[in-house]
Amino acid sequence: MRISGPIAYIILYAALYAAFGVASPFWPKFFESKALSSQQIGLILAAALSMRLVAGPLVGLLADYMGSLRLVLATCIAVAAGAAVTFIWADAFWLFLAIALIQAAALAPTTSIADALSVNSAKPQIAGRPFEYGRIRGSASAAFVLGTLTVGQLISPADLEPIIWLNMVLLMISAGATALVPAVAIQSGPPPSARPVLVRVLELLKLPRFRILILVSALVYGSHAMHDAFAVIRWSDAGISTSSISILWSEAVAAEVIVFFLVGPALLDRFGARGAAALAAAAGIIRWSIAGVTTSVLLLSIIQPLHGLTFALLHLACMRMMGALVPATLSATAQALYAFGAGFVTAALTLLSGVLYARYGGGAFVPMAVLCGFALPLAWFGFADRRHRSMGS
Repeated sequence: MRISGPIAYIILYAALYAAFGVASPFWPKFFESKALSSQQIGLILAAALSMRLVAGPLVGLLADYMGSLRLVLATCIAVAAGAAVTFIWADAFWLFLAIALIQAAALAPTTSIADALSVNSAKPQIAGRPFEYGRIRGSASAAFVLGTLTVGQLISPADLEPIIWLNMVLLMISAGATALVPAVAIQSGPPPSARPVLVRVLELLKLPRFRILILVSALVYGSHAMHDAFAVIRWSDAGISTSSISILWSEAVAAEVIVFFLVGPALLDRFGARGAAALAAAAGIIRWSIAGVTTSVLLLSIIQPLHGLTFALLHLACMRMMGALVPATLSATAQALYAFGAGFVTAALTLLSGVLYARYGGGAFVPMAVLCGFALPLAWFGFADRRHRSMGS
């Protein structure tokens, strides 16, 4: 039985992001249950982040070099699933660190390669009726939340192993789902393997609009670093209850899903990638400016849904622009560079956030608004979707 492209991608994305949802929020607690110290847990997480930054672009290049995105994606997911299971038998810090690095390297390119496949399949020039990428990505966000909620009912402080097994099963399902998604049609021309890796990277970086896309996404996504690291601490210190904090956090995720499914595609069709990216940057200016001066639950509940714009809408705009700008033969490399830019800036700003928050408290959110302020004109003058390709790239 042949499964249609959109359904196949929903299965792939839902299983992959559900696997993230059941594990990523709980890895620190799992490591703690294995008698690792806070310093050791921090080292594992930091090392895994560094590994993802390195492995993502390299494996993306390999996928384009081989011309087989689905095979590389399936292999990476399967290796990550195998690594997850080995956590059960680890009994020393260095074993946990080694396994975490292997899994981080395997998982790093998965979302980028999946996006490369789906964005190219959604292009109108591909045979068959194109589908809306936003709805595919929205199913992923919903699956992440569902995975987190589900595993929360299965684990206890004395038994965290369901995290491992559920993560492994979902990863294997997503690995199998790669066989269901359609192969990307690549136009005839010189095989990508005939060109050195550096040449192919330079091909992308020579595109002014691609460089702007990387810069804008890094600035706006990176501006979330202060919120992700210190918002809960700031709210807790202000006396906001844990239940209210949970609701505030859930608001942001719910807004992300709604934008991916409904609002985002409509805004993209109405304003194009340029208008959508500029709106996302403007939303970041508003969001972080208000977050820096108030801990009112009412005001926070109003600005938290802006996450749907500052993350989901910008991601949709970037994917729309990527689909119009990047050749299929370089799609995995482009997605990996996109993820690397955002990840590198986010990591750097996360480190800086600790210093800023210790010195300025809520005022440390203001520099995050400034970053979005820099991104706004870049997005307006530098972004263009397929309707504006004649403007130059």
